[in-house]
Amino acid sequence: MSIPMSSPDLTAAEIDAVHQVISTPVLSIGPRLDAFERAIAAFSGCAHGVGVNSGTSGLHLAVIAAGVHQDDYVLTTPFSFIASANCILYERAVPIFVDVDRATGNIDPALVAAAADDLARGGASVSGAAARRWLPPALRAAPPSGRLRAILPVDAFGQPADFDPILATARRHGLTVIEDSCEALGARYKDRPAGSLGDVGVFAFYPNKQITTGEGGVIVTDREDWRDLFRSLRNQGRDVFDAWLNHTRLGYNYRLHEMSAAMGLAQMSRIEELLARRAQVAAWYNERLAAIPWIECPQVLPETTRMSWFVYVIRLLPPASRDAVMARLAERGIPSRPYFTPIHLQPFYRSTFGYAEGAFPVTEELGRISLALPFSSVMAETQVDEVCAALRGMEHV
Repeated sequence: MSIPMSSPDLTAAEIDAVHQVISTPVLSIGPRLDAFERAIAAFSGCAHGVGVNSGTSGLHLAVIAAGVHQDDYVLTTPFSFIASANCILYERAVPIFVDVDRATGNIDPALVAAAADDLARGGASVSGAAARRWLPPALRAAPPSGRLRAILPVDAFGQPADFDPILATARRHGLTVIEDSCEALGARYKDRPAGSLGDVGVFAFYPNKQITTGEGGVIVTDREDWRDLFRSLRNQGRDVFDAWLNHTRLGYNYRLHEMSAAMGLAQMSRIEELLARRAQVAAWYNERLAAIPWIECPQVLPETTRMSWFVYVIRLLPPASRDAVMARLAERGIPSRPYFTPIHLQPFYRSTFGYAEGAFPVTEELGRISLALPFSSVMAETQVDEVCAALRGMEHV
């Protein structure tokens, strides 16, 4: 029997929670959503939570709250799921990529500082070679007229970015920090919860995440004014005091319905169990793969006082071939996935911004050698054994 790449961890409690909702007339913007928002906010150490229909939607609304407008700039990472850059484009702004730290795949704080300093010195016109070198190649001859507004770090694979130096850079330049914590619910950085590390954080709950609502996300922040703004924006721009079908601002249909919120609430009642199970599966992998010389296991830094395992991503060291390893695993009924394809090398970003290979060497190396193995909280030790035994039999791939 084949091993699934990922599986949600659902029980009778989640099924019963959804059944309870569909026996009521309230299927949207109701008590389950309110309770789920409060549960996520409390767990992440934030004052407010706002449910939305996806992590992507949450990131988009965070970009709006940060005051990012057309032609503005946002510093972010090219080693991520594409939504963390696309949400900037939704406001017709420009993602400014900087390379990542090889140990974690998270954005490099030193490069964030260098880019912010150079762009600030360049001023509104981004004049001078030092500033323009950070821009996408297609924009360097005639830079957009906006200004640097925000930094958007990503907590890749469940490990928080190195936030203290990033926050120092943000304070120095008056920038908003948007934490993409879509992969890191439950992680802690220097014992501070992921999601609470910037001005606003976003979690996502796709079926392969630490908890799932099917589809959905929650924005967390300590700012009450932003909470109210997010609630308006997700609901077609209606404000608290708007009459029915009156809309104060341009908004979106980004609502999270009651069935998803009820499932999320049931999952949050088991959150420590779910996180512990994922940590156990990661520990089994670490133990069994440590002695294979061409495999580099995930590295958890000391600043990460709790890793929240989203996926288990190994690196295949030369001369091992990732394509050959994936093919051999597939022959055994074992799926695997490249993780990630660098954003700047995706076709749309190449054609729009003129990127080519060589722009971000660390990101591109990680894109070539990183491989996600089957992983979930319901994975059995025997399944981990099967995956690892298959890998140990590939000494000459």
